[in-house]
Amino acid sequence: MKSTYLLLAGLASVALASCSSDEPLDINTGNAISFRPSMGTRAVETTNANLSEINVAAFMGDAQFFNTMTFSKDNDGYFTSQTEYNWPGDNTTLSFYAFSPAQPGGNVELTTDKKVMTAFSPAATIADQVDFITAFNTGNKDDNEATGVPLTFNHRLAQIEVKAKTDNDAYIYKVTGIRVGQPVSTADFDFSTNAWKLSTDKTIYDETYTTPVELNSVPVSVMGAGGSLMLIPQQLTPWNPTSDPSNTSQGAYLAIKLQINTVAGAQVYPFPSEPGCQWAAIPIDTNWEAGKKYVYTLDLTHGGGNVDPHDPDPGKPVLGGPIKFTVEVTDWTDASSDLSMKTDNK
Repeated sequence: MKSTYLLLAGLASVALASCSSDEPLDINTGNAISFRPSMGTRAVETTNANLSEINVAAFMGDAQFFNTMTFSKDNDGYFTSQTEYNWPGDNTTLSFYAFSPAQPGGNVELTTDKKVMTAFSPAATIADQVDFITAFNTGNKDDNEATGVPLTFNHRLAQIEVKAKTDNDAYIYKVTGIRVGQPVSTADFDFSTNAWKLSTDKTIYDETYTTPVELNSVPVSVMGAGGSLMLIPQQLTPWNPTSDPSNTSQGAYLAIKLQINTVAGAQVYPFPSEPGCQWAAIPIDTNWEAGKKYVYTLDLTHGGGNVDPHDPDPGKPVLGGPIKFTVEVTDWTDASSDLSMKTDNK
């Protein structure tokens, strides 16, 4: 059981002075408010093991009980605050809104008037993107003083990972980057409904690296050192490389920075006039849901997608169809030729 905290001695003496009885008063405020967090969905980035701090705001009915405070994990596995708040002695129920990390990428307001995060945007650099988790629960002195308030956190973003493979051994495929093009990049989050309100802002997230990933028949991650993306849940509208090759409508797509060579050494992509690697893209129309991880596996066995809308020749197929031949076999015909058997010998 957590240790018991007493009111300051000054407050206790005031209470004694106001009482007509000469008997001492036993003033016991009970345990300080603490929490027992757990993860409600499968672990993505934040897990039970690595969660060390949470941020909580409390309400007593329509009144703010305390503003957003940091609660840190102690040696007993509880999350407690440096500034102690104690349970109301009359067993009044409190409501708790919690989130992590402290700086998720938007402006969090947990007040009597608003319970929102506004202008949230994932970090521009994939490696800097963080998980965003929230929880809500109520508690009171009788039920939670000794055991802490259980908080079940859920992931509020979608996690994206990209892998690639090929069964085509006629080519050597090397990847040096990953790109997710034109998802909505800014939104507001409502802590009361756990719903996102999307803006119209879109952007491109990409990561490049110098050591190429060479593809084979086994799917391999092409994420580089940046790790998975943490992006806003949304229904994606796909890029149309045929009717809108330059992507003026900002459709969504995946791309890898790619070089393709034949096993004999000829560079196929980027097209021979361009050195190095170039982005090769495909449209995507997934409905990203909060708390889910999406693993895309790009299969380059029968093609290479289309040229990225921001590169020269946007929308152009990276590879055409398989090389094939039409063959006609003509009939044998006799051709006569008279040869002399005469020699120079006499």
